[in-house]
Parts: sequence; C-alpha cells; structure tokens
Amino acid sequence: MASCRNCGCTLEAAFRFCPWCAAPQRQKLVEFFRAHPLLERGAGRALRVSRYLGPTAEERHVRFSVWSEDGSAEAAVSLDEREAQRLRGFLAEPPGRARSPLDQVAELFRLRG
Repeated sequence: MASCRNCGCTLEAAFRFCPWCAAPQRQKLVEFFRAHPLLERGAGRALRVSRYLGPTAEERHVRFSVWSEDGSAEAAVSLDEREAQRLRGFLAEPPGRARSPLDQVAELFRLRG
C-alpha cells in the first residue's frame, strides 16, 4: 500500500489519482511524434515519449512506445536518466554540420528562454 503525496491517505500503488482528494500520484510529460510520411512501415504509427518526473531516481525515467493506427501500443522501452541523456546527445546536431539561419535563430531563443 502507498500513501497519497497530497493528503496522506492510504491507496493502491497503481492508482494514478488519489480517490480521496483527486491529487495526481504520478507526474509525467507526454509528447507524440508522427512517423515519417514517406516510409511505408511507419504509415499510421506514432512514437509516444513519456518523461516521468517522480521524486526518486527509480521513478524518474523516459519511456518510448510505438502506437498503431488503432491507438494501441505495439512496443515500449524505458530508459533511465543516464541513458536518456546519452540519447539526447545522439539526437543533437552533429558536430561540424552547417546550421541554417533559422536553426541559429531558434538556438538564440532557446538560450534566452
């Protein structure tokens, strides 16, 4: 049994919201990314990326899942924070590659934000 982070009442560990005060028990950010439109295998699929923001290192992770046209998850994998940072570096702009002026302006806004 777990306890609510907001009111302290006892609840099942699987509950996403407290049945007593309705406070969320897990915090996460979710974003969907569409598959490349010209690749046949990706037609109708999407990548869902969830970042779990739990208070402990065990609860913090990034989860990737592939979703089909009918709205069901076909596959999923979770990465711990260290692997998620490594993936971030892999997806960053390759060194030495010329950036477009639009990319440079976007970078300036990110640095100021």
